[in-house]
Amino acid sequence: MEQAPGSPQGPEEQRPQDAQSLPGCYRHPDRETGVRCTRCERPICPECMVSASVGFQCPECVRDGSGTGHTPTAAQPRTIAGGTVAADPRLATKILIGLCVAFYLVQQVVGDSFTERLELLGQAYVPQFGSVEGIAEGQPYRLLTAMFLHASVIHILFNMMSLWWIGGPLEAALGRARYLALYFVSGLAGSALTYLIAAPNQPSLGASGAIFGLFGATAVLMRRLRYDMRPVIALLVINLIFTFGWANIAWQAHIGGLVAGVITGYAMVHAPRERRALIQYGTCAVVLVVVVVLTLIRTAQLS
Repeated sequence: MEQAPGSPQGPEEQRPQDAQSLPGCYRHPDRETGVRCTRCERPICPECMVSASVGFQCPECVRDGSGTGHTPTAAQPRTIAGGTVAADPRLATKILIGLCVAFYLVQQVVGDSFTERLELLGQAYVPQFGSVEGIAEGQPYRLLTAMFLHASVIHILFNMMSLWWIGGPLEAALGRARYLALYFVSGLAGSALTYLIAAPNQPSLGASGAIFGLFGATAVLMRRLRYDMRPVIALLVINLIFTFGWANIAWQAHIGGLVAGVITGYAMVHAPRERRALIQYGTCAVVLVVVVVLTLIRTAQLS
């Protein structure tokens, strides 16, 4: 929730003929799969598949170099997006949550002066500082710092629960670096759209622009893996209802983050293997260019 103080299934013929008879992935038992590791013959889901010269192998066989003729470090297991399979697949999510909680604690200890220096503000006179403050006044860092601030206990609790439920599985699927790139470009896109459209004297803060980006990328990933889309669609609809039906929510951040998340998420999971990193990070760069352009346009309007 971004808050402003005062936020196909594929064609029928492509589905397994008898889905209930399929085994579950040995690492993710709840995910049915018809693919087995060519070395140990354990069932593996798309997230666990590592391309080999013939078929797919599981992460353990690749890590051990089983029957490949290479040393264990010659071919590292990769996520569906090409990222490295980490020992702790939720580490980045934990760090992001920790940063948001730490910022919130500082907000409570230091008071409004800390929040008012870092929240998203276009251009406005701030009595506490006795000066005109905001992004248009040479403070573009507010586009980023506002992503780590929250207005209340309920605000941060709701956002951190959403980040844990959505972010953790997505980080495991994409890999840490790609996940963080997605998170920050989504959050910055949400901030930029808020700066462009919202009243310049209306402050806003919260991590929900980035979290809506994770929602969008999760929907793209689930469609790519041909999972049931209904749960994530229902959750997204509920959040959009809150976005437009609740007072004091910066809907611009939600929509900006969602659009950036869908675009970036599509590049993450659909990029062809031979040009994967170029397309993935190139898309992130394009989104960041759009963020910069929107920021410059709004700044020119307010100058």
